[in-house]
Amino acid sequence: MNIENLSSQELSALIKRANSRRKVLAKRKPANQTKAAVARLLKAAGWSFEELFGKGGTAAAPAKRAARKGKAKSGSKVAPKYRNPAKASETWSGRGRQPRWLAALTGAGHKADEFLIK
Repeated sequence: MNIENLSSQELSALIKRANSRRKVLAKRKPANQTKAAVARLLKAAGWSFEELFGKGGTAAAPAKRAARKGKAKSGSKVAPKYRNPAKASETWSGRGRQPRWLAALTGAGHKADEFLIK
């Protein structure tokens, strides 16, 4: 944050926010005291800090905590909307990148609507 470009009102507001943040932080106990209190509580419950949070002290990776539910939304099938007149097996749903055969035909002056499946 570049405070050189701030007006006096913006600086006053920033100072006010900083002072309120300082008050919040001053009320906190030091992190090592809090961690020790949590460790005592976990020990009383029969757990260790590492069992719950790993060696780094952070929560386990989301993939390990929760399994995915349901099918993935990407990759769902859509009915074809366009057909290549030269090769009927080549179709396109209208989603994603335009296929080469349709790009070549539209580049030659045709309109994509000419190749709609009726």
